[in-house]
Amino acid sequence: MDADDPDTALRLAAFAHVRKLGMLHDALTSEHLSAGFTFEGERVPLVNPQRGIFKPRRMRFLLSIRTVFPSAGRRVWYDDQREVHEQIYGGREAVDYAFMGDNPDAADNQWLRIASERKIPVIYFLGIAPKRYHAILPAFIGDWDARGLKATVEFGETTAGEMTPPENDAERRYGLRVVKQRLHQAQFRAAVIAAYDGRCALSRLPEARLLDAAHIVADAHERLGQPVVPNGLPLSKIHHAAFDAHLIGIDPDFRLHVSDQLLSQQDGPVLEALKSLNGGLIHLPARDRDRPDRERLAERFEVFQSVA
Repeated sequence: MDADDPDTALRLAAFAHVRKLGMLHDALTSEHLSAGFTFEGERVPLVNPQRGIFKPRRMRFLLSIRTVFPSAGRRVWYDDQREVHEQIYGGREAVDYAFMGDNPDAADNQWLRIASERKIPVIYFLGIAPKRYHAILPAFIGDWDARGLKATVEFGETTAGEMTPPENDAERRYGLRVVKQRLHQAQFRAAVIAAYDGRCALSRLPEARLLDAAHIVADAHERLGQPVVPNGLPLSKIHHAAFDAHLIGIDPDFRLHVSDQLLSQQDGPVLEALKSLNGGLIHLPARDRDRPDRERLAERFEVFQSVA
């Protein structure tokens, strides 16, 4: 970015605000995006609720683009609403982004063109569920295709405070791979925590910001490691650490087991709370289809028994 450009301070403030939101919330809601942020005493929106391509009035260049995740039964306006996730998971070097309407000279589409030519970093709000978004930044507009009525979106990185676009196919593939991993994590965490109504499966702690989505079987496992709700448990930080260290195990009947190593120790209320879990049952989600998979629990419990 050009340090002398008057947009730069505002753009950096927007990026910082979105990163902070990402630290506080599993996914960003439409309300988060509409609320915007305050810069030099003035509210600055992050998106236009009616359009996917957005440039604030006080900025010269594009700030954000957005792809809405279609609600069931609602009309799908653009192909990228259907295809962007497939393109990310399919391993392409960039993803498509449709123009607004069929006039490439329209203002919104020209903002895309200028961002492409100037390599301007933007925020990509990617829909992961109806009215819920994962923010990807920095993103860059790659090719701008007037005839095809679309542009491509590439993913860069932040190094030494600079936001740099990918310079070759290898860097584009790397950027997409990082986005794929983060998207997997974001979707998995949001789905698992929502299935358990925002509560820890062991302690019932009702604060989603203190919960992790723990894998029952590690995602490296080719057959059972998929990021799906039956392979996940919402756990508080300490319960997640204990589960990963095999100090707590869960058998296929959803019963909790605390290792002898922990049971033999005497050291305050936190440890006693962990020890009190022994012999109890985990809290299960409301829907049977979201329950932990018994085969995955059995495989994980075998490891616990061999270590405990």
